[in-house]
Amino acid sequence: MAEQNKYKLILISFLAVTLTACVSAPPTTSNAGRYDMEYDSPILEPIDVDSIPEVIPQPVTRTLAGNKSPYEVNGLSYTVMDSEVGYQESGRASWYGRKFHGHLTSNGEIYDMFSFTAAHKSLPIPSFVKVTNLDNGKSVVVRVNDRGPFHDNRIIDLSYAAAAKLDYADIGTARVHVEALTPWLDVAPESEEMPMVLASNNTDDSSVDQEEIAAERQRIEDNAGQDYLQLGAFSNLQSAENLLNNVRTLTEIPAFIRSDVNQGTNNVLHRVRLGPLNETIQLDSLIQSFIEAGLGTPFRVRQ
Repeated sequence: MAEQNKYKLILISFLAVTLTACVSAPPTTSNAGRYDMEYDSPILEPIDVDSIPEVIPQPVTRTLAGNKSPYEVNGLSYTVMDSEVGYQESGRASWYGRKFHGHLTSNGEIYDMFSFTAAHKSLPIPSFVKVTNLDNGKSVVVRVNDRGPFHDNRIIDLSYAAAAKLDYADIGTARVHVEALTPWLDVAPESEEMPMVLASNNTDDSSVDQEEIAAERQRIEDNAGQDYLQLGAFSNLQSAENLLNNVRTLTEIPAFIRSDVNQGTNNVLHRVRLGPLNETIQLDSLIQSFIEAGLGTPFRVRQ
């Protein structure tokens, strides 16, 4: 029991260190990229992956968030599967870690490198897959909530925790077999095999664009730009200004409104952001203060 508590304390400490220490943009080199272990690195000490809650596959009702099809990244078009039923594939898996920790995933969730999740180019979101390391036989069940990796020689991108579970986090990639899991279909009527895809219920301050997130992920891979904290996005400028005024009462870090035309609708979206962030900012405490003030859950963006 004491040993388990020790691991929990270590994990909590590392979360704080990760959120704080990695907010500044890493140095740029001619070989810097997403799979350059020097920059997309995990915490320095190992985590206890056995203490991380396992993912339990369950029936889902999908929204359009993360399921736009077709979608385009780096000039290439990708199509999302109508159903994950029967999907199996073998190939190379990569992983992504602290460079992306705290940023949005393709369906608008916040990426947590310490949970068992994955990015896939074409599986519907969310879906559940079992990933097996073909070199050591170890396996893990992950929840797909993101898009990627956009490289021809990789079929899936696991979170750092999932890669650590499969014992390849210190290597970078591994040969894996990926199998979709839909255990509820064994007892469900045939008509329930394909979950219904509904229009997203996202409101102004939580709306996300799949291709915009993919473009941001590319900036992170290229070590381009700097990290900021986004607190909200509104079609109404007055709503953005109201949030901005509240934010300025809680911190002296520069806060501003960035207004951009939403390419999908040609409407203007007003984003309230804070930054740029650097290694001196206690990011975890800052985020918690906004949450406690009822200002939502901020997330990191790269611009």
